[in-house]
Amino acid sequence: MNKPTQPVQLNHHAYQPPAQALQDKVILVSGAASGIGKAVTIELAKHGATVLMLDKKSRHLEKLSDDILQRGYAEPIILPVDLMEITPESATTLAQAVADEIGHLDGLLHNAAELGSPSPLDQYDMEYWNTVLHTNLQAPYLLTRALLPLLKQEYQTQLIFTSADVGRAPQAYWGAYSIAYAGLEAQMKIWAEELENICNVRVNSIDPGAVRTVLRRRSHPGEDQDSLPTPQSIVPAYLKILSGDHEFHGEQLQVGSAD
Repeated sequence: MNKPTQPVQLNHHAYQPPAQALQDKVILVSGAASGIGKAVTIELAKHGATVLMLDKKSRHLEKLSDDILQRGYAEPIILPVDLMEITPESATTLAQAVADEIGHLDGLLHNAAELGSPSPLDQYDMEYWNTVLHTNLQAPYLLTRALLPLLKQEYQTQLIFTSADVGRAPQAYWGAYSIAYAGLEAQMKIWAEELENICNVRVNSIDPGAVRTVLRRRSHPGEDQDSLPTPQSIVPAYLKILSGDHEFHGEQLQVGSAD
């Protein structure tokens, strides 16, 4: 499978999923407690999807669940998991619990991220190094590997890796963060090639661009946050992919400021 390396701009503004496209779907979202993950979770529930909300912030997940239920949306399921503690065994245990209690999985959105501490590679703090690589690269691999049998069982399921510009074009001083996302892009491509023509799982990555989140504020402290799009404003891009209303596979998708 020879795919172009140029990112594909998503035509998503004002996008609304086709009727019933997400109704009764089951979608796992990592990093669901805040930022883009939270915004996507709310909209998925609004459209009838059962969201498996995975995050280490248990109290935030509980508050989000209450908010979703108060709005009258589909009831989510809380998965209080610290990705730093994910092992092959615990990922398998989680996947088995999903299989036993729910029975199927229609989408997996890897969205959780750890920034670390940008610095020269020869001075990089090793504790941050391990944390960033495990959270941003190793954990998505382990979860994907464990949950893949469930994704393969359903028709036209979605596997999405939220990426970053410094993963697609590595930059000095971004250290483990840039390296982790470069690896994540490679992982996406490999999954896409290996799964093409043998199952209905569509695999893509999405770079959301500069968005008004806590992580962005930490990575760009001098930036005018009010000038950036909100997480809610880019959710249609994620809904377009998670609803299956597309033909993308093995693509580096880019959320643009205008389409």
